[in-house]
Amino acid sequence: MNKDQHGNFVNGFRASSPYIHAFRGRTFVISFGGETICDANFANLIHDIALLNSLGIRLVLVHGARPQIEERLQQRDIKAIYHDNIRITDHAALTCVKDAVGTARVDIEALLSMGLANSPMAGAHIRVATGNWITARPVGVRNGIDFMHTGEVRKIDHQAMQEQLSNNAIVLVSPLGYSPTGEVFNLSGQSVAASIASDLRASKLIYLADFKAIKDNNRKAIRHMQLHEAQELLNRRKKMDHELQNTLNLAIEAGNHHVDRIHLVNHHINGALLLELFTRDGVGIMINADIYEGLRTATIDDIGGILELITPLEENGALVRRSREQLELQITHFMVIERDGMVIACAALIPFQNEAAGELACLVTHPEYQQYGRASRLLEHIEKKALSLGLKQLYVLTTRTAHWFREHGFSLKKSRDLPVKRRALYNYRRNSKVLLKNLVHRPRID
Repeated sequence: MNKDQHGNFVNGFRASSPYIHAFRGRTFVISFGGETICDANFANLIHDIALLNSLGIRLVLVHGARPQIEERLQQRDIKAIYHDNIRITDHAALTCVKDAVGTARVDIEALLSMGLANSPMAGAHIRVATGNWITARPVGVRNGIDFMHTGEVRKIDHQAMQEQLSNNAIVLVSPLGYSPTGEVFNLSGQSVAASIASDLRASKLIYLADFKAIKDNNRKAIRHMQLHEAQELLNRRKKMDHELQNTLNLAIEAGNHHVDRIHLVNHHINGALLLELFTRDGVGIMINADIYEGLRTATIDDIGGILELITPLEENGALVRRSREQLELQITHFMVIERDGMVIACAALIPFQNEAAGELACLVTHPEYQQYGRASRLLEHIEKKALSLGLKQLYVLTTRTAHWFREHGFSLKKSRDLPVKRRALYNYRRNSKVLLKNLVHRPRID
């Protein structure tokens, strides 16, 4: 390596450290179809999965086998039958399904067992656990169509999975389910992954497939959506690739059932999994179901809720008093977090465009909701908003919480460092501490 390559490697490795710390001990469910298994890049993907395992991430892999099933049907001159994009699995097709799924599982286990010297898997010693994790039931008859051995998830044995994950094994799940009477059902691997992620309360559900970019109204690729935005997209766009539509529906369902982040990643990209998880912007689409869902720009109707939050702090001197009229004039600068119709946190960004700077003001969280990182989330959103306005610096004035802001990347400054207009309003009697943060694009992690 030359000096530039050394520098790039060191900077990249250092940049990944926040993610490494954040992900250790978390549970990720990774779903990939039979198309991914057929892809020339699949061996590299397995190496990357092994790397995640070595970093202490608890992994559940859910694979599909559609092209492998189609191949076996053709070999036996059996016609593939679908209704509403769901395979109808008769007795002959079920034989092909079991053959294809079993072969795919063995191939994945073999790749995870590789340990050749001078290869990415050298010394990995990965344990893979498989089992009859899924209790299934038949899809049954819909609109007069009998789907026969096509099934859907009835129950996940999540306790057995947790035991294997606690023993540092990778849990490998095939798209087959079993009934209490011993029947075998052909399942959707993506649906199985969503059910497992929900039952395990996974931190991330990752779908790897041949996803195309989703464009916004300005024809820019969408890289991040809140849960409600994904639902609005589905409601708004009537023409959408079926696989993407189905995946978005499953992502929304998982997000509504305890899964914080869902990622849609194109499996053709070499290193896509690592790029999505360990770089600032990723390479896929992230749908988050966490606190962002309740975070929005304030409206005039929020003034009462904001006043309830800030009045106690104004009375004890922690905040400068603001009249209702002042709030009305500045309401478009405020962001609020709403929970069940109640404003539980707020913050304001006052821009000084001529100096490419902004002031973070009135960052307050209701006392009953201060244990779950809402202030940090608001700060993150304010920083993103400031960057979108072209601001390069963020200031804050505080009398009591300087340590918190220093922990979040701010540094102490003097009142003379404030923007000119803001400096003229500085109250020397309050003697507020001035803190500054230079703005950069931040990682997409918890």
